Amino acid sequence: MTGPLRRMLSALCRERAGRGETGRLAGEQAALRRVAMLAAKAAAPEEIYAAVAAELAQLSGADIAVVLRYETDGTAAVLGCWSGAGVPAFIGTRLTVAGEGIAIAVLRTRRPARAARFSGPPGSVADSLRRAGMQAGLGSPVVVDGRLWGAVITATARPGQLRSGAEHRLAAFAELIATAIANAQAREELAACRARMVAAADETRRRIERDLHDGAQQRLVALALRLRVAQAAVPAGLENVQAELGRVAAGLAGTLEELRQYARGIHPAVLAEGGLAPALKALARRSPLPVNLGVQLAGRLPEQVEVTAYYVVAEALANAVKHAGASAVRVDVDGAGDVVRLAVRDDGRGGADPARGSGLAGLHDRVVAIGGILSMRSPPGEGTTLLAELPARPGQSLPADRP
Repeated sequence: MTGPLRRMLSALCRERAGRGETGRLAGEQAALRRVAMLAAKAAAPEEIYAAVAAELAQLSGADIAVVLRYETDGTAAVLGCWSGAGVPAFIGTRLTVAGEGIAIAVLRTRRPARAARFSGPPGSVADSLRRAGMQAGLGSPVVVDGRLWGAVITATARPGQLRSGAEHRLAAFAELIATAIANAQAREELAACRARMVAAADETRRRIERDLHDGAQQRLVALALRLRVAQAAVPAGLENVQAELGRVAAGLAGTLEELRQYARGIHPAVLAEGGLAPALKALARRSPLPVNLGVQLAGRLPEQVEVTAYYVVAEALANAVKHAGASAVRVDVDGAGDVVRLAVRDDGRGGADPARGSGLAGLHDRVVAIGGILSMRSPPGEGTTLLAELPARPGQSLPADRP
């Protein structure tokens, strides 16, 4: 072969290799972006684990890829798994971390590890991979807030099959998992904090309502009775005194009724005694605007759900009266299934901006605290619609990206 031909072939090989490397890098970046987008939109952790396992296996040429979480009892939970044809999947299992292999090496060193063989006692990660026919593999630690959380592992039945640069890919995906876990923990902590604040506020409202009912209201009732007795005992000829006592007694009765209204606003007794439907009917009757109320509920809901639904409707009605210039309001409540849906629609001027007031922001925090979703539509000139979806069961959360 002549020199020029040799150089031409060499250049062609380098060009093809360059194109292959460029394609590999592009594929790797695309895979990382897909997983990063899942993490960014707060996808369920199990969805992220499954995506990581699948992307890793495809990129590295592995026969199996797993996402493990180390437990305090010496085991590891398999939270995500991808396996090729004929290879068993371990998703949902708990395996001991013992013997010789990647899981034990990452646990001991907190560093990436490579294994040329797997051996361990029955029920261990290493023995499970060996029984699946795996002969070599790689692993990278998943570190969350400085603590070893788990590991990502890829393994193959053919030792030479794992592609070059696999360690780098594992580390990149391990970082994505760590970020997703940290974000999920932050969301859970925020939700728990909101729930505690809402529970504390509700308990404070109940206490104030009890104090008003058992304290101030009872004293005012007693004073009103004593005034009426005194009025009746005024001797003849003192009609002016009798009339003045009557006016004071009437004023006291009005103050007592005002106080009762305040107490009902703080924590309506009808809500606690009769449930959401009677409480909303009372709210509609007291509204200065005509309210067309439609309530479809099979029975009582958890207390937090009833209280939240009540305050959503109360705030929406108050906004319709004070700000919307509405002439009528429609309220629909549907409690069928696992979701309670609220819709409050007015025919006002629209153009409402939640950022301009604290009422809707407080409602949003309350709704989110019990795992619900709150949204608003208010195009100028077309009225305002406040929509809420609340979980009908305690501890249930609705996904933020529900249609």
